[in-house]
Amino acid sequence: MGSAAENSSSDPQISAVIFDLDGTLLNTEDVTKNVLKNFLAKYGRVQDSEKERKRLGMTFKESSLTIVDDYDLPLTTEEYVKEILPMYQGTWLLAKPLPGANRLMRHLHKHGVPFGLASNSLRKNIEGKISHHDGWKDNFNVILGSDEVKSGKPAPDLFLEAAKRMEMDPSCCLVIEDSVVGVKAGKAANMKVVAVPSLENESDSYSIADSILHSLLDFQPEHWGLPEFDDWVDNALPTEPILLTGVLSNGLFQAHSDNGLPDLPSQIWGLHIGWAKLDGQVSKAVISISSKKTIQPCLLDGDHDASHDNGIQLLLVGYLRRSCTLSMQGNTLNSPEIVDEDKVTADAALDLPEFSHKLFEC
Repeated sequence: MGSAAENSSSDPQISAVIFDLDGTLLNTEDVTKNVLKNFLAKYGRVQDSEKERKRLGMTFKESSLTIVDDYDLPLTTEEYVKEILPMYQGTWLLAKPLPGANRLMRHLHKHGVPFGLASNSLRKNIEGKISHHDGWKDNFNVILGSDEVKSGKPAPDLFLEAAKRMEMDPSCCLVIEDSVVGVKAGKAANMKVVAVPSLENESDSYSIADSILHSLLDFQPEHWGLPEFDDWVDNALPTEPILLTGVLSNGLFQAHSDNGLPDLPSQIWGLHIGWAKLDGQVSKAVISISSKKTIQPCLLDGDHDASHDNGIQLLLVGYLRRSCTLSMQGNTLNSPEIVDEDKVTADAALDLPEFSHKLFEC
């Protein structure tokens, strides 16, 4: 990951933010990833991960055309869309906001900073994805789908139209994107771009972005002339709880899921704090998560043997400020090392009600 550069005094003041949707604000990729696989199996085809990689960020129309062609399906594009769209729609209600998404939108809304949504999805599909997320539809100043402009990303049309409808100069807009085609569109629109890559192992492809972050939890508004977050509790940030169930083996956590969906969201990394339930005991914990999703919990109290397989639950409830520093330094390839400073911060924070382990009490 590259580091985020602060705005220089000569840069235009950022006055508005434009978000992408899928993979940036909403974790649709994880809940829909088996839809195409299952669809292709009905026609005796096997999904090719390399072919799918190139489709990241495409418009729905473009993606549909290439899928029919790449897999030599005995369908017209229209027939393919008619058959597969209901399968996708059935999964959208399962998609959760990505880490830091709600926090950032609430912050911008609180401070009167206009923000819009510009997605390569069709407008009606955008509505279906965001309608059950409280406040999302009402708080966006503008919502645009690729069917409302001449060309979708990587053309700049979506972002330029969003800026126009918000009555903002493009140079004063900040784009937040997860795909390479989205980053290219933002730069083509003469906007500043923050990339939060969906493809962790292809972060070099995002090099034209002005800033590259692991997740929206690492976003620092003040670097763009926007109001600073005021929700840190000393050096820890309360986050929406994430409950993980799995096995602790040789000090590493191996997750498993009852419903076949990943419990750990995409684009999560860094030093988290929370609670571990092991052998019926609840312990404070610092949890290190690498870009490859290696999870290493450090239990702060209790006498637990982590050298052999044990069933364990982890409840992530906070994020350490030091993670933002590490991300800014580009130090994101390996598991962040847990140091004594992190343990002290976690021990104090986890005594506060903001970091409660009440989910363990249900």
